[in-house]
Amino acid sequence: MIRVELPAHLRTLAHVGPEVMLDVTPDVQGRVTLRSVLDALETSYPMLRGTIRDHVTEQRRPFVRFFACEQDLSHELPDTPLPNAVATGAEPFLIVGAMSGG
Repeated sequence: MIRVELPAHLRTLAHVGPEVMLDVTPDVQGRVTLRSVLDALETSYPMLRGTIRDHVTEQRRPFVRFFACEQDLSHELPDTPLPNAVATGAEPFLIVGAMSGG
């Protein structure tokens, strides 16, 4: 099981607490990737489709960031494997709503 922490606005939309547990299917090489986690999240919580990544291109939405084990994975490719600590559920995968303004 993968632990995923969501920002407040997505928790409200999905009607969940700060952390959700997901059963993630590894890719063909047996790795848990950004894509496999986001696919599992959108399957379990269909109301989140399109809020984290674009429906068609599957590109990360602006002002959404991904972190794992204190690493910013926001600009990594979708098939990037997640750290083992996240894949085993020891550490959470963080989806963070970035802020901007001036």
